[in-house]
Amino acid sequence: MGTAKEEVQKMLEQIPDDSSFEDIQYHIYVREKIERGLKDIEEGRILDQEEIERRMSKWLGK
Repeated sequence: MGTAKEEVQKMLEQIPDDSSFEDIQYHIYVREKIERGLKDIEEGRILDQEEIERRMSKWLGK
């Protein structure tokens, strides 16, 4: 994987020419979230299903 700038340049080559600024921002946003998620997994910052359900039950009032 290259630098952030190189990755954005690759992304721009793959999206349609008539993409709006909003479309481009969305693609960058999604890519950044995926990269952050993969880094979290790599560094062990994950939750198992039981923990997620326990936390969700607090939010949902169960």
